[in-house]
Amino acid sequence: MQCADSHAGTARHEAAVSSLVQLVILGAIWGGSFLFLRLSVNDFGPVPLVEVRLALGSLLLLPFLLRDRAKFTLARWPMMALIGALNSALPFLLFAWAAERAPAGVGAIANGMTALCAGLMGFLFFQERLGARQSLALVMGFSGIIVLASGRMAGMSVGWASIAGAVASLMYGLGAHMARRHLQGLPSAALASVTLGSGALLAAPFAVATWPTHAIPAGAWLSAAALGVLCTGIAFVMFYRLIEKIGANRAAIVTYLIPPFGVAWGFIFLHEPVTATMIIACVMVLGSVALSQGVFNRR
Repeated sequence: MQCADSHAGTARHEAAVSSLVQLVILGAIWGGSFLFLRLSVNDFGPVPLVEVRLALGSLLLLPFLLRDRAKFTLARWPMMALIGALNSALPFLLFAWAAERAPAGVGAIANGMTALCAGLMGFLFFQERLGARQSLALVMGFSGIIVLASGRMAGMSVGWASIAGAVASLMYGLGAHMARRHLQGLPSAALASVTLGSGALLAAPFAVATWPTHAIPAGAWLSAAALGVLCTGIAFVMFYRLIEKIGANRAAIVTYLIPPFGVAWGFIFLHEPVTATMIIACVMVLGSVALSQGVFNRR
């Protein structure tokens, strides 16, 4: 009996360690998306780069859609297209635009606001309650964005880039609520293929109109491919599998890992400075997310 309990305990421990490792890897991948944006956006331009990212991500997830295609009725497609614009195309575009104007860490820190923005969108548009703790967290988080926007990094003013990142996080929050309300019960990976593909179709005319006339270097193509395949397609699959394995609340821990990784990759590979403004803003944003989720009240 004791031997069986010991084996069960060992198995649980190994599963917990495995989940933690996967969370760290996922945080590193999503934090790396801001590095790949910086490496490719100047050669592609924001809209063509987003088009490549959306199309590759959707294609990688296409097998899931083909498997579950019977669940995606024609009546659902207009809402899926709208959510694809709000939850993929427009936020990706805003982060790409910001990457032209600011170090990788700026977008990563602003992305950390997503959980807070979901709470704010729920309060503004979906009659959800916003408690005192969540309200304080929102003030703290947006104050962190103001701190971030006030700084200069590598000689660049990053105010508009910080605001663009915050608006992208607001769109993520709104899109998440709309998906939960209108697309409940659809398989996640297949739904991601549809929303990414819808975003790609919506962005395609603008991408064609603004496609660069010069030859795009191989390094920029590799970074764009990493954005679409690794940071979008593969990362989505990892995230959904983690949700199935450990639950949505625990999987959301990855939110805390994206900003530090985004800042670290920019520092390591692009030699971007880590300023006091970035550190303060990162602490404020992540602290506000922890406060809103009641982390400080848990034993």
